[in-house]
Amino acid sequence: MAHADHAWVRQIVERVRLVSKRMGVDLATMMDVKGPEIRTGALKQSINLTVGQLVDVTGAPDAKPDGDKVLITSNYPPIIRSVPVGGVVLIDNGLIQLRVLDQKGDRLCCKVEQPGSMGSRRHINLPGVKIELPALTDKDREDIKVGCEVGIDYYALSFVREASDVECLRKLLLEEHSKAQIIAKIEDQSAIEHLASIIDAADALMVARGDLGIEIPYETLPSVQRRAVAMSIAARKPVIVATHMLESMITNPVPTRAEVTDVSNAVLELADSVMLSGETTTGKHPIRCVEVMVKIAMATEQDVPKKLSAEQPNDTPKVKLLRSAASLAQDLGSTGIIAFTRNGDVPRALSALRAVGCPIFAFSEDIHVHRRMGLLWGVTPFFIKFSPQADENITAALKHLRDGGHCKPGQVLVIVTNVILGPQVIDSIQLRAVPSLDDSKAK
Repeated sequence: MAHADHAWVRQIVERVRLVSKRMGVDLATMMDVKGPEIRTGALKQSINLTVGQLVDVTGAPDAKPDGDKVLITSNYPPIIRSVPVGGVVLIDNGLIQLRVLDQKGDRLCCKVEQPGSMGSRRHINLPGVKIELPALTDKDREDIKVGCEVGIDYYALSFVREASDVECLRKLLLEEHSKAQIIAKIEDQSAIEHLASIIDAADALMVARGDLGIEIPYETLPSVQRRAVAMSIAARKPVIVATHMLESMITNPVPTRAEVTDVSNAVLELADSVMLSGETTTGKHPIRCVEVMVKIAMATEQDVPKKLSAEQPNDTPKVKLLRSAASLAQDLGSTGIIAFTRNGDVPRALSALRAVGCPIFAFSEDIHVHRRMGLLWGVTPFFIKFSPQADENITAALKHLRDGGHCKPGQVLVIVTNVILGPQVIDSIQLRAVPSLDDSKAK
């Protein structure tokens, strides 16, 4: 939403829904909320900054230049007291670096350490500084309301710093009666410090390496990514690895070998999703980028070990039962798991087990849940109307999978379902064979 207006949102969501219907695949939509950000002021023309040049940075709207010295304005008044002497101000995604020499009244006195041409309204990063900005701006609130109107499935919340930021968006979604879920974008040091509570508050996590790699020492980024992915899996929350995946393909038709390895490593870390951004928005080869990412992911998945994710101290009896179902499916080989859900919790828990080689076929009668499950690792979602009789649902699901070419007649599948015994509803695991075409005709 940093670049989109409301008319475009309505247009593109309608287009996604039309194409989904034509292709028979219900795609979820995600709105990337712009969030609060710090930018330099508007300029009529770019300013060339050179190494060693002394410049001033201010957030005071009435500040005046000190003689011929360049004054860089910003939309963030607390910048004057927030960045200490010796601290760093990064401009334009880190392409320009300023070192703070002194704090004077309404400005920071800085020296240019990394030179460059500074354009109008460039993004500012303040590594290590706790930013005093609200979780949502007025623009964000209006954007989100339009998203609720058109049925957005996920909201990616930018610059999440702590769990309360997620709760702020959650409150707004409840007010708008939205069933959408929240993806917390991890983009700065504060988010890393509060990672566990953010994961707990959010429905999913996105490791946005672009801004994150500016806000923290870049050499720590791989370990932070691995930790964020592992913590999300342990918490049974989907996790996305995003930005700079195939950056060179914005202009080039083939990726660098390092980019191939980067995408592959995200797959080996068992992230639910890898995401393209600039490559498919402003890049010259958007379709090619998707094809390349698919090829890398599919090739890498051949090498993922068939080992369930580690048991967690807080695993409930229900999760232990699902672990047994996943283990059984892996032992049987060449099979899958069928799950029925009204809220997506069972497929999400099964997905977090990372049962390699065992597709999870998730059936739901809620279209919102159905679309959202497309994000989950190993899950193929299906939309059907449930019958009051559990056995009828199982039979319908088996036929659906057979007729769609997902399973072959006679193939044994693991079924996770409820069994009603008198007043009790009991979780169960069953084995069922896919019926033959002859069986269907006979019935």
